[in-house]
Amino acid sequence: MALVSPSLLAADFLHLDREIDMINNSEADWLHCDVMDGSFVPNISFGFSVLEAIAPVCKKPLDVHFMIVNPERYIKQTARLGAMMMNVHAEACTHLHRTVQEIHDAGMKAGVTLNPATPVSVLEDIIGDVDMVLLMSVNPGFGGQKFIENTIKKTRQLRQLITESGSHALIEVDGGVQGETAPRLVEAGVDVLVSGSYVFKNSAPERIIKELKNLGPATKTF
Repeated sequence: MALVSPSLLAADFLHLDREIDMINNSEADWLHCDVMDGSFVPNISFGFSVLEAIAPVCKKPLDVHFMIVNPERYIKQTARLGAMMMNVHAEACTHLHRTVQEIHDAGMKAGVTLNPATPVSVLEDIIGDVDMVLLMSVNPGFGGQKFIENTIKKTRQLRQLITESGSHALIEVDGGVQGETAPRLVEAGVDVLVSGSYVFKNSAPERIIKELKNLGPATKTF
C-alpha cells in the first residue's frame, strides 16, 4: 500500500476546518503543506499563520514542503509546530548537508526535493542522510499542472541509487498524481503519493484517498 499525503494547496480555504476533518477521517497518512515565497517559485501560498492554525487539529503528521529561499531560517519554527517532515529544495540550500543535520537535530525527519530539471545524481553524497526524497513531477509553484513523463524514469534512477547506497530514504512524488499516473509511479518505486486537485476537487475525496493508498505492496513508514 502506498502512503498518501494529500496536498493542502488544493483545499477549499474558505472551509479549511471541513477539509481538515475530511483528512482526519480518511485513510490519508500525512498532510502535505506547500509553503511558497514568490521568490524561489513564482507564487505565494500560505505561511506559518495557516500552519499554526491547522497543526493542533490535524490528526495526521504534517509533511511540510518549503519552496522558498533560505529554508534553514525556519527549522526551529517548523519544529515548534510539531511537523513530522521538513522538506527543502536541493536547489535552495547552499549547504544542504548542514541543513539536513539541523532538521534532524530539531527532531524532524529531513526530506530533500528535486525540481524536474535537477538530476538524481546530485544526491549521491547525501542520500544516506535523508529520510525522504521528493521528486517534483511538475514545475513547482502552481497546482493542477500536467505530469512530466520523465518522472517515471527519474523515479527508477532514484530507486536504484537508494538500493545501491543502502539508504532507507522513501521516495515521494508531487505533481499531476491521479488515477492514470499513480499506478505507474508506484510500479516505478514511489512510496508516497502527493495529490492535490485529484483528491480535494473530487466529490468523494475519502474514496480517492483509499484508492491511491491501495496501490502496490505495503510501504514502510517511519
